Amino acid sequence: MNKSIQIKSGRSQDVQYPLKNGAGSDAVHSTPIYAYAVCKLQTDCSLEGIGLAFTLGAGNRLVCGAIDYLVRYVEGREINELMADFGTTYKKMADDPNLRWLGPHKGVTHLALASVVNACYDLWAKSRCQPLWKLLLDLSPEELTNTLDFSYYEDVLSKQEAMSLIIEQEAGKQNRMGILKDGYPGYDTSIGWFNYSEEKLVRNIKKSIDQGFTAIKLKVGSNEVERDIQRAELVRKTAGPKASIMLDANQQWNLPKAIATCRKLMSIDPYWIEEPTHPDDIQAHITLSKEVPIPIALGEHVPNKIMFKNFIQSGCMAFNQVDAVRVGGVSEFLLISLLSKKYNIPVLPHVGDMGQIHQHLVLFNHISLGHPALLLEHIPHLKTYFKFPAQVVGGKYKTPQEPGMSTDLKDPEKVKKALSC
Repeated sequence: MNKSIQIKSGRSQDVQYPLKNGAGSDAVHSTPIYAYAVCKLQTDCSLEGIGLAFTLGAGNRLVCGAIDYLVRYVEGREINELMADFGTTYKKMADDPNLRWLGPHKGVTHLALASVVNACYDLWAKSRCQPLWKLLLDLSPEELTNTLDFSYYEDVLSKQEAMSLIIEQEAGKQNRMGILKDGYPGYDTSIGWFNYSEEKLVRNIKKSIDQGFTAIKLKVGSNEVERDIQRAELVRKTAGPKASIMLDANQQWNLPKAIATCRKLMSIDPYWIEEPTHPDDIQAHITLSKEVPIPIALGEHVPNKIMFKNFIQSGCMAFNQVDAVRVGGVSEFLLISLLSKKYNIPVLPHVGDMGQIHQHLVLFNHISLGHPALLLEHIPHLKTYFKFPAQVVGGKYKTPQEPGMSTDLKDPEKVKKALSC
């Protein structure tokens, strides 16, 4: 019997975490501020739903303003009743007539939607005393698809087709449950931030390998191509021939430069090139994929299900990096994962949540949808601020056991005081 819990009110919280010593830097962001626009759902009991959307500082307050507007759609609702047909409420929020002109389905309003949606899924899992991955695994195909909005997907993935896809994966589901014990493989992004010196790169790589990681990421996209080449060659030399090395250009190249630079980077045999050019330029990605045989990973800045639909259909996407704190939350993430499965494109999320939510979602993707358990990005910089931080041991994410989606944050002022001691 599911416990009846009513959402009494919702509010936003602006939480920002400046990083130090070059951490988080890339070709665009030299002094990043990691920030969460948090949605908190208060209930008629002690449980609280916590949702996150990821930003990089100053824009956080704009997203919080939109959160405070959108929570009206879930206030007063009983959580199980709400989630039984959540796809309908999702569509109403995404298409709000007073906010839709600001998108539609992208930017500030869509990030706010993500935070509200994620808070609903967190509260739903807490109401059933289950971690999110367990809740999702236990849902029937109909219950799961009822939480999704299939509008504009009818031509490529109907609700009935999505249910059939889930049912087709039932045969191997039990065998795939072993991942819960073994742990989900991670890859280390924190070794290769853009502003790190070469000496620090080498130290970080050796430390990462000692910790059990076999896959690492380097930030590229410098104005000086030779800097990128030199650093990439250093990473390959230090990590060895068996390591998987990802390269992330953070959208810094136009198409001609992307082609020319990627051809030079082929010498280190990269696992992928991430965000090589403007994130909206589908044709440029198609051309690059034909010109240079390096797999393309993208999705961090792809804003919604329609853009993902087009990228997936285009044939240029080798790895799907959809992020549940960048698109419209868990609901849209699951829909995009289903379409990606139909087209046999693996999902390796970008972790704006530092892996907290996505450790749940990749388990669902693998066990219920049959996505390959390849890699999940690991960035440890905000670990101190979470009540139940993601645990990575021997290069693998340990399966979370606490109810919810691991988004509960510690009081930031108390954390600052503790860190200053």
